[in-house]
Amino acid sequence: MRNDPASIKAFLSERKKQSLYRSLRVSQSAQQPVMFIDGKECLNFCSNDYLGLANHPEIITSFKTAADVYGVGSGASHLINGHSKEHQKLEDAIAEFTGRDNALLFSNGYMANMGVINALLNRGDLLFQDRLNHASLIDAGLLSKAKMQRYQHNDMNHLLKLYAKISEEDKSRNSMLVTDGVFSMDGDEAAIRELSNLSKKHQAWLMVDDAHGFGVLGETGAGLLQQENLSQDDIPILMATLGKACGTSGAFVAGSHDLIEYLKQTARTFIYTTALPSSIAAATLTSLKIIQNDTWRREHLRALISRFKSGAEQLEIQLMPSNTAIQPIVVGSTAKAVELSNALEDQNILVTAIRPPTVPDGSSRLRVTFSANHTFDHVDMLLSALNKVC
Repeated sequence: MRNDPASIKAFLSERKKQSLYRSLRVSQSAQQPVMFIDGKECLNFCSNDYLGLANHPEIITSFKTAADVYGVGSGASHLINGHSKEHQKLEDAIAEFTGRDNALLFSNGYMANMGVINALLNRGDLLFQDRLNHASLIDAGLLSKAKMQRYQHNDMNHLLKLYAKISEEDKSRNSMLVTDGVFSMDGDEAAIRELSNLSKKHQAWLMVDDAHGFGVLGETGAGLLQQENLSQDDIPILMATLGKACGTSGAFVAGSHDLIEYLKQTARTFIYTTALPSSIAAATLTSLKIIQNDTWRREHLRALISRFKSGAEQLEIQLMPSNTAIQPIVVGSTAKAVELSNALEDQNILVTAIRPPTVPDGSSRLRVTFSANHTFDHVDMLLSALNKVC
């Protein structure tokens, strides 16, 4: 983009014409099913607060209690003097919860993915990514200067063909497979067992970003890897965020003791940034306990999803093949997605229109997400509104 006001104005004008212009909404309440946004009450179906923990009173109390002890900011990076007892307790708890040797906290998921991929790959190494991986994973691959190839979504045959084309020279290079666990815009799950077998065969790193599965999937909420009964040996690198099902903020990477120690020495997004506030770590520790103890949250969430899918089928509303809290309705054109989102908002229901480049051209959609704090009545209200606008 040129340093020219006219160029900026032309770009913004074109974005509006293409229904791609994005604007901020201002919320005036905590994350919950019914929120005040831009001064208006609305029923919220676009949050990633899957278990309804972002406004949980016990988690808020833990946050306030820790803030009284540690203050508001951490003051420095983890490796200087920003790593508190609360951070250490949380890392230990995450490692135990996920069945891994150790865990490392990052400020957010974007920084975790950037840090890990760039710490483990060098220029010329091999990187294979699912075509629908999150932007942070794609950006991390580009920054690493590795030879990155993107296989068709969940298509193991395509991935095998890409591996078959590797030159003899490249076969000696370091390689990595990276996938979302639950795909954030489609809601379906990665074929991680097949990926695990393939990574072992080719002695490649395997990294799973389980941001949308952690807390929600598995018997105790440990995520997609627990659901599929896969160990640290099967999936060497697990990343997940804490701002979704956990209801707080930040991210972690969990794996072997040596891997975590290696990342402490080499992951630039860990080394060169201020640590999360200790109060966030304390709040998240409480969140982990609630996730494990309140099994009803996952059970209720599954019941909500089932009710919505059944109701959508009766209304002949085509959903994508997802069994998770992410239930997208693909409408195709960007303008149509925005039109439907606005029509729902006119009925005080908030469902965001997802448009390119977040999703491929021609696949703009309404991304419906559910929280354990929703009720069946909320689901029925959404279905009634969708029936009117669709």
